[in-house]
Amino acid sequence: MYRSMVVCAVLLTGAAALAQDPGDGFEPVTDRMLRNPDPADWLMWRRTFDHWGHSPLTQIDRSSVGRLQLVWTRALEPGDQEGTPLVYGGVMYFPNPSDVTQALDAASGDLIWEYRRSVPDDIDDYITSSARNRNLAIYGNLILDNGVDGYAYAIDALSGELAWESLILDYRRGARHSSGPIVVNGNVVSGRSCRPAGGPEACVVTAFDAVTGREIWRTRTIPRPGEPGDETWGGVPYEQRWHVGTWMVPSFDAELNQIYVGTSVTSPAPKFMLAGNSEQYLYHNSTLALDGASGEIVWYFQHLVDHWDLDHPYERMLIDTVVEPDPDAVRWMSPGSRVPEARKVITGIPGKTGLVYTLDREHGEFLWARETVEQNVVADINTESGAATVNGEKVYTAAGQERLICPGALGGKNYPSATYSPLTGLMYFPLQNTCMLSTSAAEEPSLDDLYAIRTRGQIAPGTDNVGTIEAILAATGQTEWKLEQRAGMLSLLSTGGGLVFGGDVNGRFRAYDDETGAMLWEVSLGASVNGYPVTYAVDGHQYVAVSTGGSGLVFGLARLTPELRPGAGNRLYVFALPE
Repeated sequence: MYRSMVVCAVLLTGAAALAQDPGDGFEPVTDRMLRNPDPADWLMWRRTFDHWGHSPLTQIDRSSVGRLQLVWTRALEPGDQEGTPLVYGGVMYFPNPSDVTQALDAASGDLIWEYRRSVPDDIDDYITSSARNRNLAIYGNLILDNGVDGYAYAIDALSGELAWESLILDYRRGARHSSGPIVVNGNVVSGRSCRPAGGPEACVVTAFDAVTGREIWRTRTIPRPGEPGDETWGGVPYEQRWHVGTWMVPSFDAELNQIYVGTSVTSPAPKFMLAGNSEQYLYHNSTLALDGASGEIVWYFQHLVDHWDLDHPYERMLIDTVVEPDPDAVRWMSPGSRVPEARKVITGIPGKTGLVYTLDREHGEFLWARETVEQNVVADINTESGAATVNGEKVYTAAGQERLICPGALGGKNYPSATYSPLTGLMYFPLQNTCMLSTSAAEEPSLDDLYAIRTRGQIAPGTDNVGTIEAILAATGQTEWKLEQRAGMLSLLSTGGGLVFGGDVNGRFRAYDDETGAMLWEVSLGASVNGYPVTYAVDGHQYVAVSTGGSGLVFGLARLTPELRPGAGNRLYVFALPE
């Protein structure tokens, strides 16, 4: 039975007291620690606010990685599993599916405590894939998360007891959490998916006080009538503006006090079903820069007017680099990027199209963009403004039209994350060579048909390989090395030891030389390596952790390679060198 929200004064007072005096030698996590974490710890989704997914640890390196061995493993709860370990002070906190959080001894795997949140009995009547959760956050002595029931909540890191909970959105009104938060200046910040049943008010990024759970701000990603961007909806009634979601984890620049988050396609996807194919429909498929104090939109950059479910919500990496794009590698360059200059940029592959975008992160100015995988939806990019021109031959104008779209709905890039190494200046991207036959399925929007397209995935023409790792220089856009293989590629991790770790859909977990791409170590984990790998240290001993499990993405990629038959099972694995 659904539990109503209760946030009592006694509970909040207790949470505040614990944040100040947790006892038992636990040092409360501060903003300073989050901005400059101890190399031994992994305190957020991609370890740091810049989303590099990089650890400076060096004990496991090119010469020693071949001696890695399994030191412990643990079964995880059933459900879609895409979790990231959070490690602090020798304790690992892991977000299992269905709001089960476990605190584990990070060296031995022994259970310290477990928190099982009560999930409404009717959750699956309203939300698909409700069990998924990618990450946790930590602040003070609190572990912070989003629940499938539409709440933000905090757990005491020492006891595993609930400290506070605050309602974000009623799960029965079409809102879903698939990722946890980050903590920005003491506030818990997260976005969410927003189904049509919730209307435009469900499409929000929110901030809550990390200690008390009090709401600080709420920013919508769909403009109301009269607001900037309202005109881009071509007169579509406000209540019929649906599904501009922000369901991945934001990044944050503390110096600029700006939060960066990406958005998804509208519902329905074909724009002829809304106000026509000539409108923008802000802020879908965009990068948003939000003021860290107020949540107000400082600037936006729209990557694509999307007719095909080619979302752009993935990680935004924040890098300070000289910008000098190589014209032999980069198809689109702004006039301002032709003279090498040190810039603060936001970069990476933000969406399923597989295009790398580099923007000035203070103002959102377009600098350069290039392709990676096969794509046929972006015909051109205006190098002055960065505005994309879509391929008119691929746009639907009525129901029943079929198009070959590359990449497909599985994406050239999806939620498996890239990594950036400051040692090499390279961004390492896990990519997929996919296309789809896509058919527009209706004439009018419907609450019962999310995207209003029917798709059938296939491997991109000209290759038999689904998976790719491509290493691209952040400064120039040049490809340094590239690996292709039959199985789809999943999330990556780089380290100070000159390594890139990554897994695939076929259950292989590997270490590569970050300079050459040479494979240095491999193990078969038996099931798709669908979690985000991390590395940490306890008492000076370095560990590497990763998890296996299923999701719609890995099942879809596996269907493209039917001769590969990975097992199923949600499990956490931890490796280290022999002591």
